Amino acid sequence: MNELENALEWTKQPVPEFLRELHPTQQKKAITYIENLVSSKTDGLDELYHAISMIVKYIPHFVVVPLMVEHIRPQIAAGVCKKMSTDQATGYANDLPLEYFSQVSRHIDNQLMAQILSKMKKHRAEKFIHYELQHHLLHMLDIAEHLDERMLEVVAKRVTLPEHSDDLVNHPHKEVIERLREIQ
Repeated sequence: MNELENALEWTKQPVPEFLRELHPTQQKKAITYIENLVSSKTDGLDELYHAISMIVKYIPHFVVVPLMVEHIRPQIAAGVCKKMSTDQATGYANDLPLEYFSQVSRHIDNQLMAQILSKMKKHRAEKFIHYELQHHLLHMLDIAEHLDERMLEVVAKRVTLPEHSDDLVNHPHKEVIERLREIQ
């Protein structure tokens, strides 16, 4: 990964080809501009997410969850989740519809997702893992890198791994796949 890709990795978007064609000095100026623009447009969101996470502590889940699913975009829900304690986030994760929680999970740090999964009700965590393995395998492997052994066993039971070691030579999830193989 080159310097430009490293600098814009947080966007989770492919680097536009025209940026690659710029001189390195121009690339740095463009990156600085992008970072400043995003910073100015998102100023105050962390405080808002924190405030929402404090407010929802006092509202029953059966009220919050339907409103969240119907009116709050998954990336916003993820921002609020990041400001909650792991236990509070787990409480919501247990109650959210599977598809919505899957969308939210893609905006949450993989390590935090692993912590949430390890605290979720067993059958809900297993359903999520199964769903992610079917629909978003690479995302689940990213999370699996941070899972404890108990949860990694759940992944190992349900995942289909490449049969040949040659398939893993340059695979970005090589280590976690090897751990999963050992468990299987």
